This record gives sequence, structure tokens and C-alpha cells, in this order.
Amino acid sequence: MPAKISAAIRQRAARIKLFLCDVDGVLTDGSIFIGGEREFKRFNIRDGLGLVLARRAGLKVGWISARPSPATKMRAEELKIDFLVQQGDNIGKAAAIEEMLAREKLNWSEVCFVGDDIIDLGPLTRAGFSVAVGDGVPEAKAAAHFVTKAVGGRGAVREAVELILRAQGKWEPFVKHYAA
Repeated sequence: MPAKISAAIRQRAARIKLFLCDVDGVLTDGSIFIGGEREFKRFNIRDGLGLVLARRAGLKVGWISARPSPATKMRAEELKIDFLVQQGDNIGKAAAIEEMLAREKLNWSEVCFVGDDIIDLGPLTRAGFSVAVGDGVPEAKAAAHFVTKAVGGRGAVREAVELILRAQGKWEPFVKHYAA
């Protein structure tokens, strides 16, 4: 674990059982390419591997988006994401997560939420470990326990996952496995 990560952040990260994040602006750079009948989004492959490793390490992983998108659904299925909530603006993200926590018998202290914008403030202010991406809006950064160096769609999710897995002692076994 890098020395600059405080003991308080490591403690928060060590308790995480559920890793949740926004999609647009967190897993993507916020760009949406629309033309004809299709929508395209660019996802970072290292973020994807980080999420796969988080699942292999025993964490549940979910995406909470206010914007329904077939491209998001396709990527979530490819990565075998445990929870995908694309609720539109019908229910706030915090309320959607509350329902998930009740079903999974978890509480907010066991949640990491990664966001980038004011629409993410509800989960960011409730999560046991809240993370804002490096290019998030000032309000999201102010609400977060940790701000990534990486920007949305460019490794911010991977940075957060690695921090959690290192705090839980689950990162080095992956490194050793892949070095063999």
C-alpha cells in the first residue's frame, strides 16, 4: 500500500464487501457517441480487470446509473457484474442502494461508492468508503473520503479497487498468481 494512504482510509477500505460505482464519468470518460440506431461508450480495460479481480476476491460489484443504456448493459454482462441498476431518474441512487443493501443484508459501512457528479452525492455521503474520480466536480470531491489520481474512464475504478484489495490483503495473491 502506498505510504500516502492514511490509516483511516485503509481501515475504511478493509471493511468493504460491496463495490458500487456510477457509470458515465466514472467507468467512462463521460463521452457518449450516438449515431444512427446505436450508442457507443468507451470503457477502460484495466477498470474492467479490476472489477473482475474484486469479484474473484469475494466482493460483490454493482453499477448504479441514472441513465439507461444498452452499451452499459452489454459491458456489465460481459464482466458478470453482480448488480446493474439503470433506474432513470425515477428513484435516487441512495434509495436504489438502500433496497440492494436490504436484500443483501449489508449496511452502508460495508459499501464503497465511486462517483463523479452531484447526482452521486447521496451515495457518496452515506458510503463507508466514498471515492470521487480525479476529474469529478468539486462537490463530489468534497463529499469523498478519497479522490483518485486517475480520471473517469482512465483507471479511476482500478485505482479504487486496488486500494481496497491491498487494504484487505487480497492484492498480492493476484500479483503472485499472474507472475507465475
